[in-house]
Amino acid sequence: MLNWNIIIIPFLISCVLTPAIKKYSIWAKAYAKENNRTVHHGIISRIGGIAIYCAFLITVTITMDPDQALMGIIYGGSIMFFTGLVDDLIDIRPPVKLFFQLIAAIVLIINGVSVDVIHLPFGIVIHNEIISVLFTIIWVAGITNSINLIDGLDGLAGGMSVIMLVVIASMAWMERRLDVAMLSFILAASTSGFLIYNSHPASIFMGDCGSLFLGFMISAISLLGFKGSTIVTLALPMLLLMIPIIDTLSAILRRTIKGMKFMQADKSHIHHLLMAQFGHTKTVIIMCGLTALFGMCAYVYLFNTKIGFAVMLLLLLGVEIFIEKSAMISEHFHPLMSLYAKIRKKMKFSHESS
Repeated sequence: MLNWNIIIIPFLISCVLTPAIKKYSIWAKAYAKENNRTVHHGIISRIGGIAIYCAFLITVTITMDPDQALMGIIYGGSIMFFTGLVDDLIDIRPPVKLFFQLIAAIVLIINGVSVDVIHLPFGIVIHNEIISVLFTIIWVAGITNSINLIDGLDGLAGGMSVIMLVVIASMAWMERRLDVAMLSFILAASTSGFLIYNSHPASIFMGDCGSLFLGFMISAISLLGFKGSTIVTLALPMLLLMIPIIDTLSAILRRTIKGMKFMQADKSHIHHLLMAQFGHTKTVIIMCGLTALFGMCAYVYLFNTKIGFAVMLLLLLGVEIFIEKSAMISEHFHPLMSLYAKIRKKMKFSHESS
């Protein structure tokens, strides 16, 4: 039976703390600055992640008996939270944030939360300690930054995170990983309480303290949940995180092609392109809907690998076509559309010849 306290307690704590943090932000002048990339106007707090962090930490302390792995996740998550909080208050350089992401990942590994075995397609299995450590660090840093990058619209990062966490919790419950399910539900409820105030038009933002903390926690919980169960594969957490992963990889390619720095921000992320066509609220709904669809793929994958893989390919095909049509990476980057044009041209030529 599900203990509803792990949902009710963090939700209420987050609901109560968020307005108090909004008032404190005015006194501390911890509010978001307007620039050419922002979509908000006015004075809005950017340290709402404090409510998510506190609600999560208090509830875990009350409802769970921590083991070494859980303590490693809490320590690592705290490192990410305070790194983000300092950045929200005084701004720190991207390499410094990346350094603390490395530290947080090492804390996880030391406490036994890492990828033990890497399962690749065609039955290929990699069991090497050095590769596992490197993969774990890349996974944590990649997912942490992915969630941070999508935090560009009201309710987007929080909404997508809640969907990911609920799906992870549900699958963990099916696999009888109650520790993973509890952690996921607690974090989802903590974020949901904050979302009441963060939905468009937002009166508070989670800031880097919230997005870095959420990104790290999702990466860590997915490692904890999928490394030792019967579904020993990274395919499932990768399905859930497909949208932020695609967005991050696209940003890397786009900035490399344009000669920009990797950490240099722009307004060509998926949510920016969608917002130009559909508006703020509809874009958040579309992004969260896509995340839910990839989550459903993960469920289907559990019961039938072939069908789940086929549905995933169809979704990825749709996302790729959007990326190419919107010139998200570059106006000259359209491999699938070019291939399709060549095939049509060849078929037309063959038809005319006959």
